[in-house]
Amino acid sequence: YFPNLKCVFYAAGSVKYFADSFLNCNIKIFSAWKANAIPVAEYVVSQIILANKGFFQLSDKNRDKNFLGKYCGNYNAKIGLIGLGSVASEVAKRLNNYKLKLYCYDPYISDEKAKSLNIERTNLVNLFTNCDVISNHLPDIPETYAILNYDLFSKMKSFSTFINTGRGRQVIEEDLCRAMQEDITRTALLDVTFPEPPESTSPLLKTENIIITPHIAGSLGNEIERLSEYMLEEALRYIKGEDCKYEINSNMLKNMA
Repeated sequence: YFPNLKCVFYAAGSVKYFADSFLNCNIKIFSAWKANAIPVAEYVVSQIILANKGFFQLSDKNRDKNFLGKYCGNYNAKIGLIGLGSVASEVAKRLNNYKLKLYCYDPYISDEKAKSLNIERTNLVNLFTNCDVISNHLPDIPETYAILNYDLFSKMKSFSTFINTGRGRQVIEEDLCRAMQEDITRTALLDVTFPEPPESTSPLLKTENIIITPHIAGSLGNEIERLSEYMLEEALRYIKGEDCKYEINSNMLKNMA
């Protein structure tokens, strides 16, 4: 249909479902994935700060008032990030404005990148065992499917919180429910599930200390304007022959969300 097509400027996030066919035709693809990382990071940071204050447990009038005073607050709280891609990097930058201790699990990042974000690298077991909040940001690739299981969730501390804005299929949901039911002081905040929305029989819907939102962390409302602005600016750079910032290549696709 478009034999002279040279570029696609995609004012949205993931390009994985269509990118290969264009790249195989030597058509350049540019994506606003970096712009979409910003609202997700803002969403996660907000949840982390509130979680450490016990907001999600204490704001429900039916919750146990004995939880009052049990949460660690945000001074020297330990935050674990699973994956350190574009979203988690933005989260780390924002969290560095607080007095927190940051940890991450990501076998593909360099020590230099972790150090630049003031993050200590560790493994998944230590992350779940020691952190007050654990936030998932793994790429949606076969190697990460069902990687978060009962062995990890069962190690969560009392009054700790798990956040998932990554992808639902990275979590074995039955295992998460079991761990949440075994210690009702734990909390899970899920913006993604698998499938979406959860089936009516899903135990996620029946577990009181699991809170689900309908995939709202990414760009919505006025935030969508940012996506188009990023791509307009990128198109102008391309037309002027300047260096572009958001081009996607085949190697990047392997580890992108």
